[in-house]
Amino acid sequence: TFPNVVNLLMDTTYFGRVFGVMVFKDSLSGQILYKQYVKQETNKLYLYGVEEITRRGIKIQSIICDGRKGLLDLFENIPIQMCNFHQVAIIRRYLTKNPKMHASKELWLLTLMLKNTDKESFEGGLNDWYVKWNDFLNERTLDVKGKSRYKHKKLRSAHRSLKTNLPWLFTWYDNLNLNIPNTTNAIDGHFADLKNKLRNHNGLSLERKKKFIDEFFKA
Repeated sequence: TFPNVVNLLMDTTYFGRVFGVMVFKDSLSGQILYKQYVKQETNKLYLYGVEEITRRGIKIQSIICDGRKGLLDLFENIPIQMCNFHQVAIIRRYLTKNPKMHASKELWLLTLMLKNTDKESFEGGLNDWYVKWNDFLNERTLDVKGKSRYKHKKLRSAHRSLKTNLPWLFTWYDNLNLNIPNTTNAIDGHFADLKNKLRNHNGLSLERKKKFIDEFFKA
């Protein structure tokens, strides 16, 4: 039997280029509520999974996901939490783990605090950082064709990412009574475990692989 009310974790993992498995899990009970095999993850497929779970009479009180484009705007009446871990990964791609410029170092340190701080502190910190480095962010340079371009493009993108996703980074904090996790780690741990176990069964046919995954998730 499924729980009546859930905090819905959702994410997808891939097996080579052949297929992926999209998994929907309740963070409160730890139960896998639904899964589907996919060629690639699309917002449409996530929407289908959510509708499928709702059809079973389960109330989704929150969704925790990786914040892929368009996904955060998809569910109007459900509080959405963007995985803080995924947000940190996005900023790491822009700034690297060891940024050289002071402005980048400060933004990276602020980003690393994301998982262990409260909303007001983070918003205040991001705002202070922007005020301090605004002129630096707006520095321009001429490219080879003589066109004026922003000098610190990656830093600007990193800041924009945090600013754009801010409304979804602290949903857990705005709804403390709902007990919402701020990462999808509880599902990513499953994926890592599954892949380790599958590694011991190298050479399984596609059908056998899916059977193995079905058993693993028992959904």
